Amino acid sequence: MSQAQVESCTGKYRSGFISLIVLLVLSLGVGCNQTSQNQVQTNQQPTPAQNAASTSAPQSGKVKVVATFLPMYWFSKAVAGDVADVEILVPPGTEVHEYQATPENVRAIATANVLVKNGLGLEEFLSGIVKNAQNPKLTQINASTGIKPLNEISPVIETGHNHDHGHKHEHAEGNPHVWLDPVLAKEQVTNIRDGLIAADPANKAIYEANAAGYIKQLESLNNEFQQTLQKYPNCTFVTFHDAYPYLARRYNLKQVAVVEIPEDQIAPTDVQKVVNTVKKYNVKALFGEAGTDNKLLKSLSQDLNLDLRPLDSLETGPTDPQHYFQAMKNNLQTLETACQ
Repeated sequence: MSQAQVESCTGKYRSGFISLIVLLVLSLGVGCNQTSQNQVQTNQQPTPAQNAASTSAPQSGKVKVVATFLPMYWFSKAVAGDVADVEILVPPGTEVHEYQATPENVRAIATANVLVKNGLGLEEFLSGIVKNAQNPKLTQINASTGIKPLNEISPVIETGHNHDHGHKHEHAEGNPHVWLDPVLAKEQVTNIRDGLIAADPANKAIYEANAAGYIKQLESLNNEFQQTLQKYPNCTFVTFHDAYPYLARRYNLKQVAVVEIPEDQIAPTDVQKVVNTVKKYNVKALFGEAGTDNKLLKSLSQDLNLDLRPLDSLETGPTDPQHYFQAMKNNLQTLETACQ
């Protein structure tokens, strides 16, 4: 064999040997990487809630705030502005008292930094989903902290026979509808502000400025209610939703009875109960739920010779925080007209 042939064979051998080494190194690297990944997956097994929440984790880097229902969303969003992401748990228009939690609610709380609730026993569904969310870093803000609840409930006139139409609620911790009083709404906004500052101190100045602006609007709204309704002291009304005792107390009105009325039928004796109450208290107004169309209520109002007017409990509407003021001013107009 010539020298050239020997060198050619040697070169091929070296080249093949080097290629074999490269392949071995690459295969070892891939194998180690796969083994490492398998070890990570084995050692870091997420809980079902964490695994479900991983797809909805916030990517903005902002504090994530979850508010239970519409008024809490309005107040939280007004204070947070653009420096925090705020979302709502209970869809607007859904009955909060009897709400059934969903897996989406658990996912939302599992990835949240802050949870804002009204309190006073309103959000009974919360305890279970907070537990299931397994979020030890969650800060909870009770917007009603420091507010003395009203425990007196107006006399309830039960119509129909053992028929509950869905508006009869037991308020073990007092009536929860404090957001309908602008003065108490100020306290709720203040509680939310303080809670957000505690959870996100870097944005303290923004939270304080935003809260101050919203509180100023609430003070103006309160003044407007006072100036308008002081002309109608002790105006009495009957309602079909026990949502207005705080509003009535603030502005010297009287919610004298709550009527529990069925959706299907009502007996003549039941109508007479309501008629007797209206006469006894010299009732000026009947207030039903805004957006509802109950023929029985209309028929009852005709029998009583009183207009049935819509009063908004603010549990439905757009998510713009300014809608609170528009809805409350509509309520004020309704109250003024009814009490004249």
